[in-house]
Amino acid sequence: MTAIPHGRRFPRTARATAICALAVTGATVLTGCGGDPDAGTNGVGKLSAAQIQAKSRAAAEAASAVRLSGTVVTSGRTYRLDMRLKDDGGTGSVTSKGTTFRVLRVGRQLYLKADADFWKQADGGDGKGEGTAGKLGGKYVKVPQGDPAYKKFSGFTDKDVLLDGLLTLHGTPATDGHHEQAGTRTIRITGESGHGGSLDVSLQGAPYPLLLTRAGNAGTLRFSDWGKDFTTTAPATSDTVDYGKQLPTS
Repeated sequence: MTAIPHGRRFPRTARATAICALAVTGATVLTGCGGDPDAGTNGVGKLSAAQIQAKSRAAAEAASAVRLSGTVVTSGRTYRLDMRLKDDGGTGSVTSKGTTFRVLRVGRQLYLKADADFWKQADGGDGKGEGTAGKLGGKYVKVPQGDPAYKKFSGFTDKDVLLDGLLTLHGTPATDGHHEQAGTRTIRITGESGHGGSLDVSLQGAPYPLLLTRAGNAGTLRFSDWGKDFTTTAPATSDTVDYGKQLPTS
């Protein structure tokens, strides 16, 4: 058997290849390894930040469905969302001020489901609405389309309205390197060097948005299940209350 000479080293190129193989397993793909970070991708990483933003928005608008989860801060109030949305409906949960309610839209019909405490707070929390709260708590409440609550809560289930309001970076967009989200390679774009928010866009398949950090600490949202259909059906009659007039102000 031939002995291995002492001091024998791996070729320099082999060592570099090993280092790069380890690097790409991390959250950020290193570009200093001599390879093309956009090799095998959809190619949007080679575009300008403005072009990436436009393609990402177009992909989101064209998708038939999406799931989004995370937080949104608006008017000083924080909402935690876990929603599934499609063109003709949506379903999921919204949490705010320690209270969680479910929202469901089937076509144009909107339903809210929450416990009695939610409806007591909506009615002013002065005890006068306890009888009403008891009837509404734990049931799917049909929201009249003319009620102010309809416009307020249906926005949580409207894919186009919600994405149009969220997928916005403030200021001049710029690219901020190659990254990875849940095993998917991404290109990150930012507004005003990150002060205007950031958006990770998929480099695999369609250039869908995957992670949004909103400007001004206004929340972080993850997007998944792009194009995956789901079913929205009206709740059973026994589980539904038709309030029939204006709901308590929430």
